[in-house]
Amino acid sequence: MTRERRSDFDVTDTVQVSSPAAVLAAAEALFAPTWPSTALEPLRRAFEHFERLFAGEVPGFHGVDTVYHDRQHTLDITLALARLLVGFERQAVPAARLGGERAVVALITGLFHDVGYLRRTEESESRNGAEFTRVHVSRGARFLQEYLPRIGLEAWVPVAREIIHFTGYEFSPAQIESRLRDRRDVLAGHLLGTADMIAQMADRCYLEKCRDRLYLEFVLGGVALPTSADGQTEVRYASGLDLLRQTPQFIEDVRSKRLEGEFGGAYRYLEVLYGGRNPYMESIERNLQFLRRVLRGENWRLLRRRPPIFAATDDPMTTMRGLMVSYLKRVWSNARS
Repeated sequence: MTRERRSDFDVTDTVQVSSPAAVLAAAEALFAPTWPSTALEPLRRAFEHFERLFAGEVPGFHGVDTVYHDRQHTLDITLALARLLVGFERQAVPAARLGGERAVVALITGLFHDVGYLRRTEESESRNGAEFTRVHVSRGARFLQEYLPRIGLEAWVPVAREIIHFTGYEFSPAQIESRLRDRRDVLAGHLLGTADMIAQMADRCYLEKCRDRLYLEFVLGGVALPTSADGQTEVRYASGLDLLRQTPQFIEDVRSKRLEGEFGGAYRYLEVLYGGRNPYMESIERNLQFLRRVLRGENWRLLRRRPPIFAATDDPMTTMRGLMVSYLKRVWSNARS
């Protein structure tokens, strides 16, 4: 009998992506034979800091309080990135190889790619990290500029603060690439952006997380109900179910425009690790086909998984729902006035 994949494990059901220790061990197992002369101590220190930071144990920061972009989300992306970096290196010609230190910097950037959702204690006006949805990548770049010198990687700050933007939409890939001098840094950014997209869409509970969690973040972040240029409130996503109805087109757009187009099909570098298969793309396709089945009959009861949340706050779903209700009341009250 085939065991069902566990909700907080990766697409291969071999690495617990809610555990920083497990993901670090998996990354080291990949990196050590690929770059045997590269020091991995900065990576270990980064993982230790990540765990304390997201738990709310680092002075100056609140712990993670977003329910979609939680600790598991970040670690899942980080593991996918480690695999992509190694897959590329095993296939690249010598002149194009990234090298160990660049790979370590890229992976640390991936580890902190969503740190911009964390509220700083000085930001007393903010109530939840989702409020930073539209600017969280720039906030992450600021964090990397502050943090990398502490682990001996100050020289890589100009690269890290640019490639983190491949995980967001504040700048186009062309704009980011124009600010990078070395083509290898561009490639590392493409791998990072690819990992960010494929790992979350391949999540076993991606559909439930979009409906129940991402919608909450989109409301608080001003994405679900954006304000138009003339000051009117628009409705981009009316509910979590409406978000799911638009998800098939989103996945298709990501695959064609971002993964194949802007990132040059970088997801294929995984295939050397899996005998020509790509478990991430296979899982994305399964999620897409299942969602289409659900949508055909509007049979929402088929989406019944309740995966755990790995946040630093008690009962973060109840907190975020309360904030969402308050936000919606405020928005519609302002719209009527």
